[in-house]
Formats: sequence, C-alpha cells, structure tokens
Amino acid sequence: MTATDNEIIGRDDANDIDSILAMRNEDIDATIKVVQNNADSIFTWDYEKGARPRLNKLYEKAKHSMWDGETDLDWSIDVDMDKVLEDMRPASEFQDQSLRRAAQQPGSPLKNWGDKEWHDLGREGLTWQLSQFLHGEQGALIATAKIVETVPWIDAKYYAATQVMDEARHVEVFAKYLDTKIQDHYPVNIHLQHLLDDVINDSRWDMTYLGMQIMIEGLALAAFGFLHQMTQEPLLKKLLRYVMSDEARHVAFGVLSLQEYYQDLSLAEIRERQEFAFESALRMRDRFLRQEVWHRLGVDDTREIIRFQLEAPQEEKEFQRLLFSKIVPNVKKLGLLDAGEGWLRTKFEEIGVIEFEHLESTDTEYADFALGADA
Repeated sequence: MTATDNEIIGRDDANDIDSILAMRNEDIDATIKVVQNNADSIFTWDYEKGARPRLNKLYEKAKHSMWDGETDLDWSIDVDMDKVLEDMRPASEFQDQSLRRAAQQPGSPLKNWGDKEWHDLGREGLTWQLSQFLHGEQGALIATAKIVETVPWIDAKYYAATQVMDEARHVEVFAKYLDTKIQDHYPVNIHLQHLLDDVINDSRWDMTYLGMQIMIEGLALAAFGFLHQMTQEPLLKKLLRYVMSDEARHVAFGVLSLQEYYQDLSLAEIRERQEFAFESALRMRDRFLRQEVWHRLGVDDTREIIRFQLEAPQEEKEFQRLLFSKIVPNVKKLGLLDAGEGWLRTKFEEIGVIEFEHLESTDTEYADFALGADA
C-alpha cells in the first residue's frame, strides 16, 4: 500500500508553515538526551580483508589521512568576527536574497532593518550554522559507532571504525571553535534532532547508512564547501578543509555499501528507502529555515519570515537548493531515484532539486577532496 505524504512527513503539504513551526526543541537546557537504539549487534567470523576491494581501498586511505585537531590547526589565530562577517557579506546577501526582498514588502517584520540588524543576522546565522554542524557531527559519531556494530561485512566494520575517530575529531574542533572564537552556540535544531533520532532508532543497518552517510553527511559536505568558499578567516577555512577531506570519504562509504545491498532488495523494500530519503530531505530543508535565529533576533512574526523563504522564486533559493548537490546524484547512483516508476524523482522535482542528478556521485570524486588535492 502506498504511503501518503502525511504518513511519511507528518503533514499533507510539505510547505505547511504551521506544522513546521509547531516543532520546537522543548528541552534546550538538558545536557543528556536518550534515544532508543533498536538494532542488533552483528559479529562476523569471516575476517577476509579486501573481499570488497573498493571498501578496503577506502579503509587504507582513511588510515593514512588522519589529522590532529590540536596540532594541525593554529588555535592561536585571533578571530575578528566583524571582519569575518564583512568578508562574507556578498555571499550572505546572495544566500538571504529572499529575505532582503521580504524586507521591502509592506508590513514585513524586517521593514525597519538597517545595517546593524543585517549584521546581527550574519553573526547569528554563522553561529547557528556552526552549532548545527557540531550537533550533526555528534549524531554522525553515534551513528557510525552503530554501523560498526550492525554492518555484517568486515571491510565495512574496519572503515566505519576509522570514521568514528574522524567524527570525534570533528566534534572536538567545531566545539572548540564555538567555545573559544565565537563564544556562543545554539541548541540542536528540532528538525535535525528528529532526523538523528530516526537514524539511531531504526533497527535496519542500511537505514543508518542512508540517513547518515547519504543524506546528512551529503548535505553537510555541500554546506562545508559553501562556507569554505565564503570565509577568508584562516582558522575556520583550514578547519573546514580538513573536515571536508574526511566527509567525502564518509559519503563514498555509504554509496559503495548501499549500492551493493540495494541490488537484492524487493521493490517494496526500496520504496521504504525512497520514502525515508524524501522525509530526510524535507527535515534538512526545514532545518535551514533557521527558526531559532529569528527567535533570538526578536522577530515576532516568524511565520511570515518562513513563508517568504518557502514561497521565494527558485532563483532566490539557489543556496538552499545547492545544499542537495551531493545528495541527488548519490541517491541516483543507489538506484532510488527512478525505482518504482520514479516516485522519488517526482518528489525531488516537487522540492526543486532534481537538476543535480547528473553531477558526479561521491564514490567517484572523493579523492578530489583529499588534503593536498587542491594544492
């Protein structure tokens, strides 16, 4: 039986603003969150290393690509946030062009904004973005530890173990940058938290791969790349470059593993994966509406701001759409895009991201992100 949009995403309309805003993080002061993990831990007695050559190659690459966040990054660099934001202003104006148009509309909650308010939005937006990177990296740390436990292949266990160490480094450096350079942070966005909960909660090991390695890490890889291009701040730029070198391998790991596994699934099982990919895509899109930023800035009519963002012309949503540039080609490589009469293709067309399907999948381009590849 075909699931409805309401059954998949909890609402009939993907752009239902009231449903999006109804989701709030009600536990922002807690330091511990418990998520039920329903998966079995799988031992394998088949220790033949290299039975899956491409995974083995990825593992060998990972072993030789480790970096140290304490010694390889220069934490003595003084970060002038005003200068950082000034350097990023042209890119920020491009990113927020729908909001700047909204500010010109009669009755807009942004109609009285001047340079100070737009500057504050830039600062809060960067703080929010880095905070969500941090929370997402902890989600990846936990999810990858789960993959070590649950994947049945020794080559995949070996590689996933290296990713656990990668994610620990990522959590470490993002936390340190927020604590010592920005000295501020945001709690986890509720849409990201719900997606992380789903990834951890699902009993099927491949769903952890799909949610984390393909969807969350794929979007993160694109987002890291945009911020790396936008900023001239040397510490943040190098930090992002190091993290991107790891993330590309992580996404490739998901593609290589799931491409093999999905070949043997039934159409009904594939449809479940398509629906989860669509749900994940919408959760990540909703995450970038930045509800928490508007609350902190004292914007009363958050609903109107969200409406402008959702209803903006496609050319004004270029940044949000480009975040899916690493997801769509990888989902296509897995065979999910056109399986079952192209249901997922139709959904990606509806949210305006299908154009990225012809880009290179990450399993063939990850070497381009290696440290030194752009030297």
